[in-house]
Amino acid sequence: MPAKYSHIKKRTPNPKKNGKGSGNGSKQVLKHRHPHHPNPHADRSVTQAMSAVTQLERAISRILLLRYEQDIARLFSTRLHDIALVHLPTFVMRCVTLGGPSWAAHNADCEEIKDFFRAAISMDMRQAGERVATKSVLWSYTALRHFAMSNNVTICQKRGLHSMRLLPHYISLKGHLDVLEALPPPVMSKPPHLGSLKEGIQALEEACEHKYARWSQIPPEWQHDWRPKVRLGYEKVTQTLWRVAREFDVRGYGQVLREKLSTKWCDCGCSTDHLGEVCEKTVREDEEESGVRSGKQREWDGRGSGIFGWETEEEEDIWELELDFSGMDPEDLDEGIDPSMTIGEIMEWRFLKAEREKEQGNTAFRRGLFDIAITHYQAAHKIEPELPHYQLNLAAAYLKLNNWIEAEKACTKALSQHRSGKGYFRRARARRMLGKTDDAIRDLRAILRFQPSNNDAITELLDLLPPDTNAPTPSSSSADQQYLEHLHEHLGIAKPKSIKPSPFPRVPSDSQKLKIVILPTNDVPIWEHHHEVTEKGKQKLTMTMKTNLTPREAEMQKLRRENTAYPSWDRYVVKKA
Repeated sequence: MPAKYSHIKKRTPNPKKNGKGSGNGSKQVLKHRHPHHPNPHADRSVTQAMSAVTQLERAISRILLLRYEQDIARLFSTRLHDIALVHLPTFVMRCVTLGGPSWAAHNADCEEIKDFFRAAISMDMRQAGERVATKSVLWSYTALRHFAMSNNVTICQKRGLHSMRLLPHYISLKGHLDVLEALPPPVMSKPPHLGSLKEGIQALEEACEHKYARWSQIPPEWQHDWRPKVRLGYEKVTQTLWRVAREFDVRGYGQVLREKLSTKWCDCGCSTDHLGEVCEKTVREDEEESGVRSGKQREWDGRGSGIFGWETEEEEDIWELELDFSGMDPEDLDEGIDPSMTIGEIMEWRFLKAEREKEQGNTAFRRGLFDIAITHYQAAHKIEPELPHYQLNLAAAYLKLNNWIEAEKACTKALSQHRSGKGYFRRARARRMLGKTDDAIRDLRAILRFQPSNNDAITELLDLLPPDTNAPTPSSSSADQQYLEHLHEHLGIAKPKSIKPSPFPRVPSDSQKLKIVILPTNDVPIWEHHHEVTEKGKQKLTMTMKTNLTPREAEMQKLRRENTAYPSWDRYVVKKA
């Protein structure tokens, strides 16, 4: 008997059945094939096949997710480079106008500047999911498709790539995933293929020259050798911008696509098949326009697959483009999205609504109504889940209620997006009260890595560490230096890097304290767009101020009148403190 039916011989015959007749064996086989008695060998083969498909789908979704994270870091790095060229010259100009040509060179690393950069970057990063997701998925599908074609996998012209056809090539696919997993965490850094800061320096120098050339009496500090001072200040401010950007973790952003690629990705293969149906048409249109390469040149090819950068100047600043969709689910809020509003207005409305909840929470917090404050902070975070400061507010309220577990969770969520001193300090307090002393010490040391002079963190850390009985007594400058070195050793942190002295002597105006004030939103009118036909038959776009506002637009106007500070690269003033 064939091996696939060998198990039938082991069945115990039913004593009640008549053994006569040649049909009994056939009846036994038919009975075994009944749904109530499945074939264990067939069932095992199905299970193994489904397990292989599950492994394949999880590998594909993981590849898409890792490449998505790298794409966010790379594309936002392009954004930062453009900010350095377009917005930082104006920022430095406003600073040196009040503090003198060498002010920026001496104060580029001050907390006032870094806090302004943090606020503006946070507003940009909250859009990362909407702005990068579509491009990243298309690029990764293109790379996956090229991998399939390099292995002679057939691709349907209409429905695209079917994941089942990649099963024989799972090992190679897993190899690419292993390469991605081995990469360092994605961070923001200046793309090496983009140009220098020459354009920004030139714009800054021209602005300074134009401003002071009109004065009848030029200030003494602007009469000689101001160019190298302004240039150095601009370069140092740009370096500060990149350092602040590295405090943000791109893996905490883009939650909508991240959830789809993890918890909502189907293991049966339908998610990948749907991806092919959506992307295939666009990929084929791009190939028709740009040409098609053959053979092994296709493997893991596709825009974005280089991970570390395309090394082309065509990488666009997608933060300056108009969005054609919003990542906000209308069901997440009580009110639906007004289709007449632009994406920019929706993003602004979302932020203003969350800030209103936060301010109500702050009012309750100041009154000692911490439970009410928590309700408002949670509402703010629900509206804007990718602005980390709402979780920090939550943590502060939980600490007041001695709810250490929830305080730790809130801080961890905030730190997954932005590694801030407040987040680490509040989590250290919560962990200390939970008895997690070692974790609290690690958090405090994390603060001192980027804020070496944070006295609160030093005091808290000294309180957690065993007493230091060998500390030298500071009495002279050399003894002070020895004391600091011993203190860093006792705290378990690296010695702070010595700041390279400026080539220009410090003047009294360099000690001037400046304050960067973020301007509130204004009661800006809402405009309507109309297409008019000219006499020559061409369409012309015109705008008129809208008078009949929808309920959502009326709410927007009301929110704007509340003068909520709206961090932006062009909505601020610099004042003397």
